[in-house]
Amino acid sequence: MTQDYEVEFVERGEREARILVRGITPAFANGIRRAMVADVPTFSIDTVRVIENTSVMFNEQIGLRLGLVPLTTDLDDFEIGDEVTLSLSVDGPATAYSSDLVSSDPMVEAADDNIPIIDLKEGQRLEVEADAVLDTGREHAKHQGGVAVGYRHLQQVEVVGDLGEFEDDDPNILRGVIEEQAAEHAAGDATNGELVATDEFDNDLRNRYPGKDVEVSDVPNAFVFHVETDGSFTTEELVLRAVETLRDRATELKDAVQL
Repeated sequence: MTQDYEVEFVERGEREARILVRGITPAFANGIRRAMVADVPTFSIDTVRVIENTSVMFNEQIGLRLGLVPLTTDLDDFEIGDEVTLSLSVDGPATAYSSDLVSSDPMVEAADDNIPIIDLKEGQRLEVEADAVLDTGREHAKHQGGVAVGYRHLQQVEVVGDLGEFEDDDPNILRGVIEEQAAEHAAGDATNGELVATDEFDNDLRNRYPGKDVEVSDVPNAFVFHVETDGSFTTEELVLRAVETLRDRATELKDAVQL
């Protein structure tokens, strides 16, 4: 039997997004999260050959910093284990930035131009060659394209009455996304069924439902994913690739069981 899923972007950006998925279990939601963190490969500098380093930093420190520079990754043209060579040559006085990395393949370059690597003084020089390898976060954290991935239940708010005249109006903090079900009581323009990020009302339900007594409940089998990437690829591609890895593993298991 096939299961119908509903997917909707609450917020959609190149590097950060919130995505609502309905019709999945908590276990499946966690599987998607883990796949985004551990299974989608990215390029990262793995081996560094130091040609000249007269800076105040040890070679190992330079290698560590280079390994943490996010690199753009095109998964349609590369496979796990593929390598791309990059070089860096900077003379002081100057600051060596990620933009100074020169790649042998234009599809693999620094995802951000303004990441500082080292500040070189007068007479100092840094020249290195580095090999970036395509691998997964399961092998090393530097290959995690999803740098901040999590999920929460989609929640509904029910107005159960008015606050009493002498009741304490304490903060009612809620984080995530709500599905508007009490629009007639909400401050501002609202419609039932609308998805509202709680940071729009400073995460305090008092601002959304002034003077009201409310109860919060989870929407069954509905989860909001917060996804942020390091720039290796877009949030949309990260999610799609993660789901593909889950599908491939499920197919592999199904074929093995049927043998």
